[in-house]
Amino acid sequence: MAVKRRASKLRAAVDVRSASVASLMPPECFRRPLVAPMRAFVAHALRRYAARAKLGAMKAAACTRTEARASARSRDFARDNFARSDFARLRWIPLHALVFAAVLCWAFAGTAFAGNQQYEPMSASVRSALIAAVSDRGAPEPRFVSMREKVDWLATMSERLPRKWKPDLRQRVEFLKTVRYEAQRAGLDPHLVLGLIEVESYFRRYAVSSAGARGYMQVMPFWTDVIGDRDASRLFDMRANLRYGCAILRHYIDLENGDLFRALGRYNGSLGRPEYPNAVLRAWKKWEYGAPQRVVSARAERPPG
Repeated sequence: MAVKRRASKLRAAVDVRSASVASLMPPECFRRPLVAPMRAFVAHALRRYAARAKLGAMKAAACTRTEARASARSRDFARDNFARSDFARLRWIPLHALVFAAVLCWAFAGTAFAGNQQYEPMSASVRSALIAAVSDRGAPEPRFVSMREKVDWLATMSERLPRKWKPDLRQRVEFLKTVRYEAQRAGLDPHLVLGLIEVESYFRRYAVSSAGARGYMQVMPFWTDVIGDRDASRLFDMRANLRYGCAILRHYIDLENGDLFRALGRYNGSLGRPEYPNAVLRAWKKWEYGAPQRVVSARAERPPG
């Protein structure tokens, strides 16, 4: 009974604010006791919250599916474009990456990737012979059969040299005369030396390999301590580098009893592997020179009488 009286008093108080409460609660709540309207209001709020949460979850799931489909389409599109051509691959590389690669190529343009010559103990006589081989200061005047052969050989070889590294005619002639002189002095074929230089440094005077070999013939600095004056900077000098390179190659040929294939492997530090010797032999064939044929006039061919 006390509860009913208290509920009637509270109902009278609620009637005063019915206009404001009616805007917040469902209309059917006012036909029930006070506890029922409160429960109905809370249940209504919870239902609305659950509905909004469910709607948000559905929207999030739909967005996730849309993004997944878009991502899958992007991957398929990228894969198709990457499979079309090498040029299509470049379009996917960022511009700054291409610029960085170009800078690296320019920075390492003078780098050569020759093998690593290995130091091997040698007898005193061999060392003395090598020291004598690199210490001569005579003028580099190569031998030719005739003046005609000299002019023709220098002109032919000069045309084959890369103009990028030897742009001046006088520079090319001086280089060729030095190569021929040093090769003949060491008992080597000048065209073999030219082929070796092409493979080792591609005629770049200041080329440096990843192993530290220097110059045209990619001579390792330790050779200046063994048979030279301990000045490794001279390996960038044209004549000194060719002198060291030819003397070392001659030493390896003698060490291998004339086996050029194995001698080239020793020179490159890749003894037993065919890649380097085969590359040098191919380049040697390309640099081979045919002597000009002597033209005999018809008058000279007539028999006397």
